[in-house]
Amino acid sequence: MGILHKRVKFHAKLTLTWVVPLVLTLIFSACNMAVTTTVQPTLADTPMVDQATPSATPYILPAGYVEYLAQSGDTLAVVAAHFGVNPDQVVSQKQIPAEGLIDPGQKLYLPAFNGITTPAEILIPDSEVVFSRTAVGFDPAKFVDGYNGKLKTTTEMFIYGPTSGINIITQLAVEFSINPRILLSLLELNGKWVTNKPETPEEATYAYGYVKTNKGGLYSQTSWAIAQLNAGYYGWRAGTLNELTFTDGSKLRLAPNLNAGTVAVMVYLAQIHNQPEWLEYLHRLPEIHTSLFGDFWARARSVEPLFPAGLKQPELSLPFPNNETWNFTCGPHISWGKEGQLPWGALDFAPPLDRTGCGNSIHWATAMAPGLVIERSFLNAGLVIEDLDQDNNEQTGWVLYYMHIAGTGRVEPGTVLQTGDRIGHPSCEGGSSSGIHEHVFRKYNGEWVLADGGLPFVLSGYQAANGQKFCEGTLTRDSVVVNAYPWGNYLTKICQPDSQKCKMGTPTPRPTQTPKLTPTPRPTQTPKLTLTPRPTPSPKPTQTPKPTPTAKK
Repeated sequence: MGILHKRVKFHAKLTLTWVVPLVLTLIFSACNMAVTTTVQPTLADTPMVDQATPSATPYILPAGYVEYLAQSGDTLAVVAAHFGVNPDQVVSQKQIPAEGLIDPGQKLYLPAFNGITTPAEILIPDSEVVFSRTAVGFDPAKFVDGYNGKLKTTTEMFIYGPTSGINIITQLAVEFSINPRILLSLLELNGKWVTNKPETPEEATYAYGYVKTNKGGLYSQTSWAIAQLNAGYYGWRAGTLNELTFTDGSKLRLAPNLNAGTVAVMVYLAQIHNQPEWLEYLHRLPEIHTSLFGDFWARARSVEPLFPAGLKQPELSLPFPNNETWNFTCGPHISWGKEGQLPWGALDFAPPLDRTGCGNSIHWATAMAPGLVIERSFLNAGLVIEDLDQDNNEQTGWVLYYMHIAGTGRVEPGTVLQTGDRIGHPSCEGGSSSGIHEHVFRKYNGEWVLADGGLPFVLSGYQAANGQKFCEGTLTRDSVVVNAYPWGNYLTKICQPDSQKCKMGTPTPRPTQTPKLTPTPRPTQTPKLTLTPRPTPSPKPTQTPKPTPTAKK
């Protein structure tokens, strides 16, 4: 499977053997289309050094542990989640960071996962799923024009009017940072759209296989397919996804050594197939991808790992000026897409407002770091893209995004920015917005970066953390915690740490003071005060005293 396939391996003592897809298919069919990774290895002859307390004296790992080579984007918590173990059960000869990224290739040892899982083969590298450097210079329209397939002649109404099918796919690929090659391979896998014509009316209407009456057409189908790929890729990256659910309702645990790219295509295929079909299509995909685009493992070797060893976020500033108090209105949520989708990589900030609703703020959004403002070949309203390595390429290095920036006063492409320079006015322009704010997020080497992950979003020393629900979350700097809330309140106030006119603070909430400040409420006295008093008994009418009887004489 190529050198990247060998990145994930078990100890030499293990009796696990990779076999060709055809044999795998026969084996998996005999065991309900799944592979059982019940491994009982012995590493008794492998001396290890405790990463917590380095010592010259080795200790013997317990039986049942396996070797796993850390992959791009791995953290201790995520690896533990994939294998279903506690983080303190993961050991290594090198120090394992409790938080942050583990260097790709670091040897980790942990208990084997014993149970029925998906195949453990790494089928598609990460760089072939996200819009990485492997797609730089690739011209989808020119490629499709070389075949006489349905895609070549497909046209749909789109944002700018009638638009060719390949231009719709290309724009969505760029916006969602999904590699156009994988989208074309999946299109070919499902209905031969690239090289031929679909064989059934269903394949012609539902290009990516999602059969639903309101999801016909290439735009809807491509958007849906991208959402499934992102759900798999970033769900695996975050450690929140560990099993597949198929169309027949059955479930299957994901093999713990998989990479995000393979999980992405597994999740997509599971949404449109039962287990036997899923396995067949899963092993056909690499063949189709190779037949269309050549040796994708060679391409991957030239750019991976996407998150190299030692990667850190550059120093970033809050995206608004000094001496202004803004509101932190939405914690980690979708970078690009709809509510409920992945990845959760963005944060929202709202300027001081004198009204509700939409419009253009008089306040300025500012650059989070030095960089070059770049543009796309198509218009994205409200978007400013800042390329930190200034190579004019979204697929390489760190790239920052500022969304909902008004057209009036917006910085021009080609401008070199410094931290704190004005980029434009927050507004509702672009995407979906019910109020004036700016939406900021990051990408590295074509992969969206999670706000609360191995490369946490840190702005002016404030580190982002997820909340339990959409738009919840916090920014924490030392002992200061700022809570996100869409409508803004005293808990959402935030400003630059060195601001001289900061109105930020967390006063004691009034409700807790109420009992002290408010006297015993009258209502509690009402029963005593408003009881109809017993009427003072009217003095009995003075009875005319009986005349004193005249004493009898």
